[in-house]
Amino acid sequence: MAKLAQNFAKYLIHARLNAKGVVERPDIIGAIFGQTEGLLGQDLDLRELQRTGRIGRIEVDVKTSKGKAYAEITIPSSLDASETSLLAASLETIDKVGPCDAEIEIGKVEDVRTQKRRYVIDRAKDILKSMMDEDVMPDSQKLSEMIKEAVRSWEVSNYHGLSCGPDILDADEIIVVEGRADVITLLKNGIRNVIAIEGSKIPEPVVEMTKQKTTTAFLDGDRGGDLDLKKLLALGDIDFVARAEKGKEVEELTKKQIFKSLRERIPVDQLSDKRHEEPEEPRQEEPVDEEKKKFLGSLLEDLVGTRAAYFVDRNLQILSKVPISEISSLIGDYQNIYAIVFDGKINQAIVDMALQKKVVFLVGADYKEHISPGSVKIFVMKDFEPRGPPA
Repeated sequence: MAKLAQNFAKYLIHARLNAKGVVERPDIIGAIFGQTEGLLGQDLDLRELQRTGRIGRIEVDVKTSKGKAYAEITIPSSLDASETSLLAASLETIDKVGPCDAEIEIGKVEDVRTQKRRYVIDRAKDILKSMMDEDVMPDSQKLSEMIKEAVRSWEVSNYHGLSCGPDILDADEIIVVEGRADVITLLKNGIRNVIAIEGSKIPEPVVEMTKQKTTTAFLDGDRGGDLDLKKLLALGDIDFVARAEKGKEVEELTKKQIFKSLRERIPVDQLSDKRHEEPEEPRQEEPVDEEKKKFLGSLLEDLVGTRAAYFVDRNLQILSKVPISEISSLIGDYQNIYAIVFDGKINQAIVDMALQKKVVFLVGADYKEHISPGSVKIFVMKDFEPRGPPA
């Protein structure tokens, strides 16, 4: 690996100088400082930038041949991209070095972080090789793909608090998915123009973005996906709909399945016909026994006054206790939540969230509003109160 730039630097400016005569390093340094002074104002004055540590030591490698001088110039910069570009462009205004006519041309401005990231990837491959049993060692192409998938998951960006890919603002087309895990799955497979709605309500930034860009809704192949689609069609401007295989979530798909689903996306104006062709099978209801109901009631009683919630698995084991305010942000971190028990009133938003995540039981203190439960079984505090003998 080439030697990395100084630790502070984000960019390296690479320039080439041609002088019509023999010049030395001090002549070149003097010309750089002298002929750019005042050109870009005080904030981008080279002497001030170097004094405050925002540019590093200017490296100059001079060679002479046949009475002429040639030099490679490197300047490390911790300025942002636009300021670094201005600084680089200012060097090309230099037309004299010492007594000689000269010209400077910018070769490239290198992002040092890219160089470091390349080193990390190469080193990670070596470390991964050393961790694996030689008898089952995958080939180098497989290793590269494994590392690339891991690197892509680092690229999760943020847009108005929503998880998204790094190309979401620049792309003409976007893909809308349900949650952060879906964004990571698509990033791992090279799809960078994706954004998550992350909750039971469609966020306004997503609604506005669907009106400005060609939009594909890529949704789970279950009732939760149906609910998301209904809300997106009501609020946003959706052009195409892609669905995961029936019964699967987007985050569970392989690369082949992801691209197959996107290839087979359906224009919105053809959606009603497709729905008619492939009606969804009704979900089989979960039986309720008294022991299970009694246990859920005991959990609710335990939560009274805490403003918290329990996530419970199918074995009736508590997966986690979380604040009510964080249910929507944390629910995606757990697989196969069987029941949500919480110290609050049940509204349609939390019911929709439970449907999306295939939660079987939803238990709360009371109802906040009239709700449509769908396939979710709902209990409130009064359902656990002992009933007196009939009059």
